[in-house]
Amino acid sequence: MPLTFELQAECPETGARAGVVHTDHGAVETPMFMPVGTVGSVKAVAPRTLRDDLDVRILLGNTYHLSLRPGRETLRAAGGLHRFMGWDRPILTDSGGFQVFSLDGLVKVTEDGVRFRSHLDGSKLAFTPESVVDTQRDIGSDVMMVLDELTPATVDETEARRANARTVRWAERAFAHWRATEPHYGHHQSLFPIVQGATYAAVRRESAAALTQLDAEGYAIGGLSVGEAAEVMYQTVEVTNEVLPRDRPRYLMGVGTPQNLIENVARGVDLFDCVMPTRNARTGTLFTTDGLVNIKNARFKQDFAPVDAGLDTYHSRTFSRAYLRHLTIAKEPLFMEIASVQNLALYLWTMRQMRAAILEGRFPAFRREWSERLAAKA
Repeated sequence: MPLTFELQAECPETGARAGVVHTDHGAVETPMFMPVGTVGSVKAVAPRTLRDDLDVRILLGNTYHLSLRPGRETLRAAGGLHRFMGWDRPILTDSGGFQVFSLDGLVKVTEDGVRFRSHLDGSKLAFTPESVVDTQRDIGSDVMMVLDELTPATVDETEARRANARTVRWAERAFAHWRATEPHYGHHQSLFPIVQGATYAAVRRESAAALTQLDAEGYAIGGLSVGEAAEVMYQTVEVTNEVLPRDRPRYLMGVGTPQNLIENVARGVDLFDCVMPTRNARTGTLFTTDGLVNIKNARFKQDFAPVDAGLDTYHSRTFSRAYLRHLTIAKEPLFMEIASVQNLALYLWTMRQMRAAILEGRFPAFRREWSERLAAKA
């Protein structure tokens, strides 16, 4: 069955939405955060922990990295990424365009697609709108992304409009190919176009209006959280969502801090992903219900309080801050697991608290109370 979006409630003051995205691998209650499993693995966290302890409903993988390792042939032989990694809930894959365009001088962009060199061995590779769909067919993700042309936040409006026009043409080609091909593993695969346009409101509106002509099952907003000020990001999301259809899920790519999540939910975003919770965990920064914690700080040496008493999870309640500090100072691998699970738990808790607040008609109060609290230094 095609992906569908059930809109359950909407905040009349802010536009925050609560809904359910229905896929063949299960339902995703929104707003929702997707942990990043770039190569089919959320770093330091087992799929069973993600499912049973954190109740993660959807994961994100990356087409660029998965196409290099383990490669399309292995994924096809395994029966797709779900079976390969032991995950039976939905998966969304980014097209890999962000990673490719981040390769700097190794990239050549033409109307046909993108030519680049692998960051692993320097071999020559190419992505086209069609080949990116084919690769995601081999991966078997429930939600696929089109190939888009990413621009820096600093480009002028003329360049932003030129790149966006190509993004729209590539999306049209990707959708034509998607409609001409079939999934490999017996479940439906959606394809989302990506709204671009840097931080220019007019270009964002043009992009969203053009892409809605594709009648996609959902829409992504890309090219943000790449150096622009937070308020500029919020304004850009707001003008984009004024154009995107109300009855389809909206996915903001690569964002961000807990405060970013709250502010973008307030502007009508449904889905998020970001490496921040797991990446920051590995460097000793914890996201907690008391605010940000640098667990390496000496003041936690004999702090035997739970990592986060505000969360009802095994990792948050069982281990003390002193123990976690000891693990990181001793460079014990267990630290990465506990810290990563803590940060993911906080992100998922934030999303579920927002969902409950929207359904109960109290989202503005939640926004006022928690936005500053989650950003505070504990």
